[in-house]
Amino acid sequence: MICGVDEAGKGSVLGPMVIAAVGCMQMDDLTALGVADSKKLTKDSRERLNASIREQFPYSIVIRTAEDIDTLRQTMTMNEIVARAHAEALDALSCTEAYVDACDVNEKRYGETVRSFSTSDTTIIARHKADALYSPVSAASIVAKVERDHIITELAQIHGTIGSGYPSDTVTIAYLQEYISTHKRPPVIARSSWETVKQMMHRKNQCSLLDF
Repeated sequence: MICGVDEAGKGSVLGPMVIAAVGCMQMDDLTALGVADSKKLTKDSRERLNASIREQFPYSIVIRTAEDIDTLRQTMTMNEIVARAHAEALDALSCTEAYVDACDVNEKRYGETVRSFSTSDTTIIARHKADALYSPVSAASIVAKVERDHIITELAQIHGTIGSGYPSDTVTIAYLQEYISTHKRPPVIARSSWETVKQMMHRKNQCSLLDF
């Protein structure tokens, strides 16, 4: 079986990173569905394709919460965290050949890192922009993106208006600033090890010292 793996939410400051792997017997199997890089698809198209992929093909999902990522970053780089999750998602499908979206500037090195975390004998091919090059990776990017979007929606129902969770989202930043100002700490859904949060906490502490 051929597999593709990709993640959504690697760079977000709120919410989880979701990693998905999708398997197929032939590349054309997924190409026929019309899969593409999830970032180039509309929300409705992603939802439709996600349903078709899950119904017709084997897949696996790995979730790393904000707390997981903060803990892992104490001993691992972010690329290693992603690589280990990629390997975990691939191992769940027992594929013989896997295509992964390289999270390192060095594609070969990233592939070797994923391989080091894998418990299977899968041949791993790491490429930049693999989600646009290989249909199994495109499919995995869709499943990961839709799964993460659903989780963000669920988190918003609990925590209020949080935006997409990315540092570039003004709604997310406003939520973080308000929460930290009110509670004097980051919310549990935030990645406290992220520079965005560290800077907000630093500014809060500086203001507190000035008030004193």
